[in-house]
Amino acid sequence: GDPRAHAEMEAIDAARSCRENGRLDGCSLYVTLEPCPLCAGAILLVRLSRVVFGAWDRRMGAAGSRFDLLGAGVLGDIRVRPEVLQDPCSALLTDWFREQRA
Repeated sequence: GDPRAHAEMEAIDAARSCRENGRLDGCSLYVTLEPCPLCAGAILLVRLSRVVFGAWDRRMGAAGSRFDLLGAGVLGDIRVRPEVLQDPCSALLTDWFREQRA
């Protein structure tokens, strides 16, 4: 499939279509897994205010685990709230990845 087809990218595209200027100032993004570098870049560019996620991505995470692109202060202050419903999110991801690889 398309390596850019992450849930964050789809949510950002949908939200941007509701805004005249395409920026998402004041908006929050809720995701199961810590955003990757690609998604973190998009989050920065559209100026999201907050990212909430459940599970850390120790391999490719870009919100504090492996990289910290959102906390670098490059394009403003993005509040990051990790580990919200961490256990159920981790279980959901384990099941989803198992299905993808079957």
